[in-house]
Amino acid sequence: MTDSSLKKVLITGAGSGFGFEAAMRLAQKGFDVIAAVEIYAQVQTLKWQAAEREVQLRVEKLDVTNEGDRHKALDWGVEILVNNAGVGEGGSTIDVPGPNIRHQFEVNVTGPLLLTQGIAKQMIKRGAGRIVWVSSREGLNVNPFTGIYSASKHAVEAIAETMAYELQEYNIEVATVNPGPFLTGFNDRMFQTWESWEDDPSERLFDYSELAFPRAQFDPEPVFATLTAVAAGEVRSFRNLEPTSMIDETRHLQQVPWERKVTDGLGTRHEAIKNAYKMQPETPVSI
Repeated sequence: MTDSSLKKVLITGAGSGFGFEAAMRLAQKGFDVIAAVEIYAQVQTLKWQAAEREVQLRVEKLDVTNEGDRHKALDWGVEILVNNAGVGEGGSTIDVPGPNIRHQFEVNVTGPLLLTQGIAKQMIKRGAGRIVWVSSREGLNVNPFTGIYSASKHAVEAIAETMAYELQEYNIEVATVNPGPFLTGFNDRMFQTWESWEDDPSERLFDYSELAFPRAQFDPEPVFATLTAVAAGEVRSFRNLEPTSMIDETRHLQQVPWERKVTDGLGTRHEAIKNAYKMQPETPVSI
């Protein structure tokens, strides 16, 4: 098989956000798209939305944490896998309860990796394939209150980079897409997960009812375009961070831990935490 002959795409987490739009756009480009959603209730809704967009795609229920769902995906003949399904758990690393931590990693790391293992072996037998991991800028940097989510995306980065080395001899392409702060609702909902915690609120370090995602957020169009292009094989770079205007900042912040002293800032509140108290939810970037 050649790169241009790869046509059957499985996109997980296609019920909303980046996965939804990439599924629609890849279908418009003529790819054979399998748009996977977490629960059956999303299936018919996505079919209706596809009909409204006048695109042809197949909708399947696939919860990446469900072994039966992962197994049935092996019958779909996937040639391009887009690991987009994910959740975001907000809160201090000292406060997030154990079940929420485990769920974060099951959805963002363990489930997608187990799904990928089976599909990648099928790609190897065909002699070609493409695997796209939707990571995050948080897989490269960190921020207060998103540490558990960021840890899961750091794990995705390690898996994707290692996988690229391991699969290159088998003609399998591996790439990441790293969205920054985009206004899709995902970031703001991450700062509401505390509402369902089973813990003792009096023991929390922070009052999460007063916090919001600490940055203004961009229009998501650049991620829609980049994710579609990477999945289609139109972009050849391994790492694809959007918005590109944040690349220099991201690289700079990767160097900060090398220079940080353990005494830096002791006794004072970090600026990013101050911003979380001052920011209003769903604040767009001012152009």
